[in-house]
Amino acid sequence: MEYFHWYQYVLVFLIFVWSGFVRSGLGFGGAALSLPFLLLVNNQPLVYLPIIAIQLLFFSSLTMISSHRRTRQQLANSQNSNSTIDWRYLKYAIAIMIVPKLVGVFGLVVLPNDLMSAVIFVIVGFYACSYLFGFSFSNNSRWGGIVLLILGGYMSGTSLIGAPLIIAVVANQVSREQLRDTLFAIWFILVSIKLSAFLYFNIDLQLWHQLWLLPAAGIGHYLGLKVHEYLLKSSSRRFYRVMGGVLLFVSLTGFFRNLWEWV
Repeated sequence: MEYFHWYQYVLVFLIFVWSGFVRSGLGFGGAALSLPFLLLVNNQPLVYLPIIAIQLLFFSSLTMISSHRRTRQQLANSQNSNSTIDWRYLKYAIAIMIVPKLVGVFGLVVLPNDLMSAVIFVIVGFYACSYLFGFSFSNNSRWGGIVLLILGGYMSGTSLIGAPLIIAVVANQVSREQLRDTLFAIWFILVSIKLSAFLYFNIDLQLWHQLWLLPAAGIGHYLGLKVHEYLLKSSSRRFYRVMGGVLLFVSLTGFFRNLWEWV
């Protein structure tokens, strides 16, 4: 980013504000909803991915620490002390995703990225419609969920955009109150593996750029927390409609971006 024009720096700053906003507001989408726009500013994925990964690690850590403190305080006050993280389902999901995640990270299987992305975005689009219109394609399909978690783990290993596939499954298995923090715990584990790979392959982590982009994501994170509180207080139907709208936006953006590259 050393050779960017001033307006490119402004655009990157605003995109990272947006990234932090959607990440804390919904618990997912920080990478999937920002990376396509960042690549439109400048097509350097290996510049942006380490920055996004470190921010995911930082904010997921804050969320889990806050959740732990809140649970301990509730225990001390003899209140309902249910954790905001579904640890049982977290272990189940990670057990399924860990191998495809490693496969994606180390590139042991090379699949056509454009074809894989197009298929995934179409699947995500169907799931988005299920949330928007209140019906489900495979809520009772255990194997369908496993397949999507495997694909999500693989895509997370290759480019950190596996979140739409993972959320499509996790949202059907975890309560609304535990969904966001459970997702943050999943991101913490998956991103830790990704960052380890960056270090192994000597990829520049762009730490100097975190000095001005981490505050940008922090602004968005704060605003997203307010939105998340509003969504939790609103009706469950409205919550899932918002989530479905975001998923549909992600899938359409990704699909038409791939279509544009093919043409």
